Amino acid sequence: MKAALKYLAGIAGPSGYGSNSTSDQVTEYCFCPPQLLTAIITGATSGIGAETARVLAKKGVRIVIAARNMKKAAEVKETILKETPQAQIIILEIDLSSMASVSRFCSEFLSLNLPLNILINNAGVFSQKLEFSEDKIELTLATNYMGHFLLTEVLLEKMVETASQTGIEGRIINVSSLTHSWVKKENFSLCKMLNPKNYNGTRAYAQSKLANIMHAREMARQLEERNARVTINAVHPGIVKTGIIRAHKGFITDSLYFLAAKLLKSTSQGAATTCYVALSPNTEGVSGKYFADCNQSCCSALATDDSQAHRLWKQTRALICKRLQAL
Repeated sequence: MKAALKYLAGIAGPSGYGSNSTSDQVTEYCFCPPQLLTAIITGATSGIGAETARVLAKKGVRIVIAARNMKKAAEVKETILKETPQAQIIILEIDLSSMASVSRFCSEFLSLNLPLNILINNAGVFSQKLEFSEDKIELTLATNYMGHFLLTEVLLEKMVETASQTGIEGRIINVSSLTHSWVKKENFSLCKMLNPKNYNGTRAYAQSKLANIMHAREMARQLEERNARVTINAVHPGIVKTGIIRAHKGFITDSLYFLAAKLLKSTSQGAATTCYVALSPNTEGVSGKYFADCNQSCCSALATDDSQAHRLWKQTRALICKRLQAL
């Protein structure tokens, strides 16, 4: 109850920001170093992804929009350039549900010989019906988790190399969700998630977002062991007025949706936590954590189970390697 009241009142936490803080506010005093930073942002053609791209570009970060819809990506680029004419924005095609597409994207990006300082795994889908990717993986899991896992794996060495050469910490952000806490341990199995017998869209979405947090925790452990100057954290943007919320509307009555809509964050408020973790000097050296409302927060006990996170990472990596060999 106390947390809910704090959220509704927009009371600032230790960071000085809270649920009402906007992306522009949390980055107001975040000055980028003299070297030009490069950030890859998935899902930047709409919603909090597009807002994140706008704010980072405004702060002088070179933006790589990783997009499935190139037309929408071009529109976002045009919008950003109207506000920030000097912004450097690159558009590259990617379909996160396809391992072949993710691999092509990585090859294309690496061929540009650019540094990579920030990777924001933001894209997300919610499907009310059971669908499968071309790799025969349940679509929500494939897009929200598996695609980002592969993207991070392939680009990680570039981030480590960039951090070593520039002395600037690399940052990876996995956009998760509070819904991760709805998942019970007995229902969390990669095998079951890959090919569910009794599909439920909300459950599939929650499981994929739990996997995002576990991915961040396991990668943080591995990066610390390597003494790599790269951090990875998970963030909950809040309940934002985006397409994901509209997709959920069928699960609740119109009256409840109307009431819930009054508590939703604006897109700028939703992108604030991602922008804060990506650019704030206060998050330097912080890794393997879960952020909400621009502050470190608590996630579920399952999300903090490191043995489960390690097991999931091993199973996911083995599956991806097997599928890639078959391409």
